[in-house]
Amino acid sequence: MPKLKTHSGTKDRVRITKNGKVMMRKASGNHLLEHKSASRKRTFAGLHTLIGKSAKNMKLKLGSK
Repeated sequence: MPKLKTHSGTKDRVRITKNGKVMMRKASGNHLLEHKSASRKRTFAGLHTLIGKSAKNMKLKLGSK
C-alpha cells in the first residue's frame, strides 16, 4: 500500500504536539470584529486542543497515527 500524502492545507493550520495533542486556532477571529464582544474575541486568541474524532481525522490528514 502506498504512503498517504499529507494534506497541504491542514499542515499549515494544525500542529501535533510532542505528546500527540492536536492544536489549532479557532475560526472567526480575523474579521468583522466590531460587533463581537471582548470576551468572545478573547476565546479566539491562542491555540485550542482538538479532541475525539476530529483530532483523529486531523492526524490522518497529516499522515501520523
